[in-house]
Amino acid sequence: MPLSKVELYEAIRHDARVEGLSSRALSAQYGVGRRTVAMALESVWPAPRKRNPPRISRLDPFKATIDQILRDDLDAPRKQRHTVKRVFDRLIDEHDAQSVTYSMVRAYIAGRRPEIRVEEGRGPPQAFVPQTHRRGDEAEVDFGDVWIHLDGVSTKVFLFSLRPSFSGKAVHKIFASCGQEAFLEGHVHALQVLGGVPRMVKFVRQ
Repeated sequence: MPLSKVELYEAIRHDARVEGLSSRALSAQYGVGRRTVAMALESVWPAPRKRNPPRISRLDPFKATIDQILRDDLDAPRKQRHTVKRVFDRLIDEHDAQSVTYSMVRAYIAGRRPEIRVEEGRGPPQAFVPQTHRRGDEAEVDFGDVWIHLDGVSTKVFLFSLRPSFSGKAVHKIFASCGQEAFLEGHVHALQVLGGVPRMVKFVRQ
């Protein structure tokens, strides 16, 4: 199973520190270039990919106009607020936006309307807290029923799944029953495949 970039960096740093391998040996062992080895030894986390510059759109010259319409709508009575079609029609009639399509205006308004509400203090920002997991720290277990076709017959079986939170790569095993023996056997199988025991296991359902 190929290593993720984070796992690759960790393995390179480990072999350099513990095994004392040179950059040339690390490059040959993991099939990567010297630059990748140098980056792994320099930083725990891979550098984020560079984002391509935003593509120029035919809508760009009219975005400020659309933004102002959406801002004006915040204080307008509900029945007087602009639909996407009204915005599109105004661009055509008042700004000669002949190169702009309805779908372009609709997609832009769908993303921009909630942003403008936040910018004007009219709505809460949409935010999330990213989860971070250390290797071998945590795993989730799910044990539930699934239906399979067995010899052409729809049959109810029970799927055990253990998924490490760090890698997200789950180990599965199917049982004919959901008894305690099957539940424990599923753990033994998964931990043997993974080659270790996580510090904490969360049970999603049983």
